[in-house]
Amino acid sequence: MDLSFTPEEQKFREEVRAWVKENLPHEISHKVHNALELTRDDLQGWAKILGKKGWLGYGWPKEFGGPGWTAIQRHLFEEETALAGAPRIIPFGPVMVAPVIMAFGNAEQQKRFLPGIASGEVWWSQGYSEPGSGSDLASVKTKAERQGDKYIVNGQKTWTTLGQYGDWMFNLVRTSNEGKPQTGISFLLLDMKSPGVTVRPIKLLDGGHEVNEVFFDNVEVPAENLIGEENKGWTYAKHLLSHERTNIADVNRAKRELERLKRIAKSEGVYDEPRFRDEVAKLEVDIVALEMMVLRVLSAATSGKNSLDVAGLLKIRGSEIQQRYSELMMLAGGPYSLPLIREAMEAGWQGNFPGGNPALAPLTSTFFNMRKTTIYGGSNEVQRNIVAQTVLG
Repeated sequence: MDLSFTPEEQKFREEVRAWVKENLPHEISHKVHNALELTRDDLQGWAKILGKKGWLGYGWPKEFGGPGWTAIQRHLFEEETALAGAPRIIPFGPVMVAPVIMAFGNAEQQKRFLPGIASGEVWWSQGYSEPGSGSDLASVKTKAERQGDKYIVNGQKTWTTLGQYGDWMFNLVRTSNEGKPQTGISFLLLDMKSPGVTVRPIKLLDGGHEVNEVFFDNVEVPAENLIGEENKGWTYAKHLLSHERTNIADVNRAKRELERLKRIAKSEGVYDEPRFRDEVAKLEVDIVALEMMVLRVLSAATSGKNSLDVAGLLKIRGSEIQQRYSELMMLAGGPYSLPLIREAMEAGWQGNFPGGNPALAPLTSTFFNMRKTTIYGGSNEVQRNIVAQTVLG
């Protein structure tokens, strides 16, 4: 297994780096490097810049309008954009639902939905979790009843990330109660502007509005928005979740945040403290190991070999690493990590104290937010069971 990059791949990296440097707005990269809150305009603005270049769907094959990059090229693109301070691509459209539409949607659905995703014009949301259905998605209760050429949807979704911005939502809905729970689920695309859709914010500890509850009250959805076959949605959901779990690993963001951790530690005078340096070193080793795992999978894919089904492993290690660097940032920042006064942050309070570090103020918010990473996308406990069954036998 050769994990070194070829001259062609290195040239590709340089081309991506130069383009990102030229096109990524400075005000957005400043926010990302200092963990400041990104607005919808920030997120969608960058998505549209990528869309205009044809790179928002960077993992797409050419026949669907993507660049047709190899797995290694996709990895290098993700690394260069992360290190440059680009926002994470909101995954629900280009990374999650688009592959499902490509694999299981019909030609008309592909023609209708993929262009808006590729351009960044249409914001997609995910309708999976419910108040009683998180890691156990087979227990979803949101019901879709077929009436002629439409479905009538009733129920509730929760923890819908950035759902307040959503134009469309892909949903797991129950269309049958017969047989095993998994066999009665369908995959439905729903216009969030439809009558009967209500989005209610869930306020976080820092006052932020990242997640939502979404209610469906007799929402009419055309039957033509059903992906694939009725009651086969579980198969499509598993296809999507493999993309989500790999995305959660996000090794390239971890590399960027490791550098931010070092900046904070140096600014606060704890970088040379031996015990703290030990923890930073262990974190760095684990990030390198995670990257090697990613490259191992990519190497197997490019050589035509069957790689292990390690999406669950990537999710486990990636999410744990995200929690560890947020914890170490809190330790480095000390008392200055604590403020959660949202109005002060919005007024530009960042680092307005003697010797202040502008990356400190959002640390408590980041710390609490990262508690979710080992739960969403399938809890790590569930992922360990899946790995034990599929990898260890």
